[in-house]
Amino acid sequence: MNTKSFSRIAIGIRPVIDGRTGGVREELEEQTMRMAHSVASLIQHNLRYSDGAPVQCLIADTCIGGVQEARAADEKFARANVGATISVTPCWAYGSETIDLDPLRPKAIWGFNGSERSGAVYLAAALAAHNQKGLPAFGIYGQEVQDKDDDTIPDDVGRKLLQFARSAIAVAEMRGKSYLSIGSVSMGIAGSIVNEDFFQSYLGMHNEYVDMSEISRRIHLNIYDDEEYKKAQAWLQKHGKEGTDFNTPQMQLSREKKDDIWRFVVKMTLIIRDLMVGNPKLAELGFTEEAFGHHALAGGFQGQRHWNDYLPNGDFSEAILNSSFDWNGIRQPFVVATENDSLNAVTMLFGKLLTNTAQSFVDIRTFWSPESVNRVTGVKLEGPAAGGVIHLKNSGSVALDSSGEQMIGGKPSLKPFWDITEEEMLRCLDATTWHPAHQGYFRGGGFSSHVLSRGGMPITLSRLNLIKGLGPVLQIAQGYTVDLPEQVHRMLDDRTDPAWPTAWFAPIITGKGAFKDVYTVMNSWGANHGSFSYGHIGADLITLASMLRIPVTMHNVPEEQIFRPSAWLAFGIEEDYVGTDYRACSTYGPLYSSRR
Repeated sequence: MNTKSFSRIAIGIRPVIDGRTGGVREELEEQTMRMAHSVASLIQHNLRYSDGAPVQCLIADTCIGGVQEARAADEKFARANVGATISVTPCWAYGSETIDLDPLRPKAIWGFNGSERSGAVYLAAALAAHNQKGLPAFGIYGQEVQDKDDDTIPDDVGRKLLQFARSAIAVAEMRGKSYLSIGSVSMGIAGSIVNEDFFQSYLGMHNEYVDMSEISRRIHLNIYDDEEYKKAQAWLQKHGKEGTDFNTPQMQLSREKKDDIWRFVVKMTLIIRDLMVGNPKLAELGFTEEAFGHHALAGGFQGQRHWNDYLPNGDFSEAILNSSFDWNGIRQPFVVATENDSLNAVTMLFGKLLTNTAQSFVDIRTFWSPESVNRVTGVKLEGPAAGGVIHLKNSGSVALDSSGEQMIGGKPSLKPFWDITEEEMLRCLDATTWHPAHQGYFRGGGFSSHVLSRGGMPITLSRLNLIKGLGPVLQIAQGYTVDLPEQVHRMLDDRTDPAWPTAWFAPIITGKGAFKDVYTVMNSWGANHGSFSYGHIGADLITLASMLRIPVTMHNVPEEQIFRPSAWLAFGIEEDYVGTDYRACSTYGPLYSSRR
């Protein structure tokens, strides 16, 4: 695509060529441009933005044979909202004269593996220039030699191109957006102590704040769309299944009070959404300032205890907003963190931007060893759960997609919203029961979403933590949800709170380090919260983290899937590359650091 401007973030494609005219350049022009178009086509046919639109690519007007053409491409990309670049070449070219020098754009180079000309030589020279200048770039070089007239993209090259582009778009989509804190610190949870320096230096994001009283103000002053509220109420009466009230009889609320709470939490959901992204309908109602919203890509609601001790909790609002559907139909999920855990919100945001699926906020609740399960239930765990399981159970809310009632190839899954069918949405709703909130914890009432995630789903559990003196670190654990025998599930789940959502997680064990066994995975986790994404996306998370200069402290991703900038290898080749990652991230510093 060679349009002049883009409203969306685009991937810039830079066809790099040997600049010697009089026969050399002329012979290579067509092949080089074909490479650029093939990469653009690959990306546009395989990747989408969060709203479902295909990712856009912009190809430089000419092949880049020297600094003048490199500069022309850069000016074009700057006008067109290009957020990352991929340089492609089948041949030698002039390294430092042709590279992308923008310090904020993630960049990759594909050097064609051919014998007639040597894309590999340019790749090595260009990467050396990037590394010497402190501008890390990803190198892509196919394993097999191709003929010069072979326009196909080998599978290994295609995988890396998409892995890079997927992560680069995530980096660019975060830039300039906001994290909205509704409330402040919840129960001393460190993740809800919002660290502005982290958001600004590592993610390029703003921080916005509103007191929880703003929700109450908007409810009392009717600052919401009443027509949508009535629509939501009607939808809820049809699809919201109220579950058993597990409170003791003396603590149970009256039917009238429960109905009042339902009306309250629906309004609360509309208002939290409007606070995040705005709502032009409010301007029509005369609330022009409130109509703007806070340009928030993610947000969090404090709840406990200043709100929940006397007003309905955020369980319903968080569960519905984090899901891929509501009374308006199937739509893009939001990211709203329980207890305003901003670090878990960022973890969820990473997963959402990489997969375009709903994310599941969870407490890392309990490690159940096979021995403990047998002692409590009399049953010996078998199959994927034989080594024990980790109980993932948030205190009242989770995306309804987490039920696993969406299907891929007949197997339970979570899907991008554009692939979800009406039937799958209804199955997710049918798999969810809304239970009156535990009055001991939530004195103001509310409704918790009880969802049991189906077994057999490949998932990736992750968590971002902040360490004083070190900065942010990312934890990753790939594994599977598992089905426990019904009586085992019931006996274990009821020991916590049967009204809360549950997933049973069996991480993939490697036998060493943090993945020596399931217990060690649980014992190595750095916080009480985490988020799981559908699919084994650990490799993409590692690539994304390297772009942001966030080291990965633990992971069980196969080595052959790890893809980081080429400069990382200069910081020491070692088993699992964890130390290499720390040293490289420390050297380069945050992507948006003042050092740049």
